[in-house]
Formats: sequence, structure tokens, C-alpha cells
Amino acid sequence: MPVMPRHQLAALMLFGASVAMPGVAKAQAYSCAVPDQVPVPRADGPSASQPQRLLPIGSYTLAISWTPQYCRSNARDASAQFQCGGDNRFGFTLHGLWPDGTGEKWPQYCKAAEILPAAVIRKNLCATPSAQLLQHEWAKHGTCMNITPGDYFDKATGVFGRLRYPDMNALSRRRLTAGQLATAVARANPGLQANMMRITATRQGWLEEIWLCMDKKLRFAACPAHQGGLAPGAAIKIWRGRR
Repeated sequence: MPVMPRHQLAALMLFGASVAMPGVAKAQAYSCAVPDQVPVPRADGPSASQPQRLLPIGSYTLAISWTPQYCRSNARDASAQFQCGGDNRFGFTLHGLWPDGTGEKWPQYCKAAEILPAAVIRKNLCATPSAQLLQHEWAKHGTCMNITPGDYFDKATGVFGRLRYPDMNALSRRRLTAGQLATAVARANPGLQANMMRITATRQGWLEEIWLCMDKKLRFAACPAHQGGLAPGAAIKIWRGRR
């Protein structure tokens, strides 16, 4: 087997503290080793349940996923081994940058999507630790933005890389509502407010994702009423995984 080069992406641990602000951390990955040969994804395109929609872009959503909960549910899946197996350790990961419409529907699968080059996958695999998810995000969302795959992921990781997080370990050990979690995330990110994000959870109330709402210039903005997510007063739990 080829030796995998290691990229230590987190000098500061996500559950620890940052030098910038007590209780705040800036790393998305604890550690991430990209293999010499990255997986080749399958083609992705519209279907009967997910048809092509050519609509103007009115705003954007950046979706981030909580890995401990994802791996709790998917660790046995072969497709999840990079994210959940071996020595790779993640906190929040980048699900994707989604163009929204001007109403309740959004554009998707706007053009036929080429298979992503290996270099693009390798560059982004420690932010979005699934080659197939990268392919899906490009096909469903990126093709609606009239840019190259590289530019699409650069825009997404540019916003993602600037995010900071509260002490998730401490939050996981207390009674918590979706509104309180949103407020904690907002406090860690100047310019972000609790009404500029939506919290999603499993049916059992465990944190799955945070959706951050943005305007057409990728500036954080208040989420529209139809965006979905939990009500601010809904209880939410945070799975810590192995930590």
C-alpha cells in the first residue's frame, strides 16, 4: 500500500481553545491524511425526484456537517471510511455551497457535470471528505454558478475556512436548544447572528448540520422563513463521538 502523506490541519483542536478567543476554535479537521491516489467518483445528474431546475440565484446557503454524528450513523459504510475510519479525525466538515432561488425553489443540475479532476478532489478532500459528495455538490449546485469546479470549491472553502466554533465539548454536556447553539456559533464569528443560520437534527434530536444563510455576495444574511431547520426553542443534543 502507498504511504499516505499526512496534512496536520489542526494546530488547535476543535474541542480546545484558540489563542484568538477563549473557548473558540478555528480548525475543521483534527488531522487528515490524503491518499496518493484519490477515489474516482461516479457521474451525478438529475433524476425524476431531483430534476433539473434553471432558476435565477437569489442567495446562497453554506451547509456544514457534524462528523461525530455522521460517523455514528455511517461508520460501517465503505463510502464513509475516509471520514470515519483510520486516523482521520474531523469536527465540522463542508457539505456544500448551495445557490438558492428568489423563492422557495432553488436552481439545481443546471448543466452536465464532468467528472472532477483528481487534483480538485485532492485539494478539497480534507474539507469535504468524500469524493462522491464533492462530485454531487459540483453537479447539483456548482453547475448553476457559471464558474469552473476549482472556482466553485474555492468559494465554498473560502467561507468555510473562516468559520470559528464554540467549545462543542462543553455545549454537548449541557441542556441545549437550537437557538442557544446558533447563538454560541454566532458569538464565535463576528458579523454572524443567530437568525442567519438554521440548525438541523436527526429525528432523535442529535445535531446533524448547520446551514448558514448568505446573500449574493456571500455575506451572512438573515435566513428566509421557508429555509427550514429546528425552531429556536427545540431541544438539541451533540454527539461527541470518541472524545
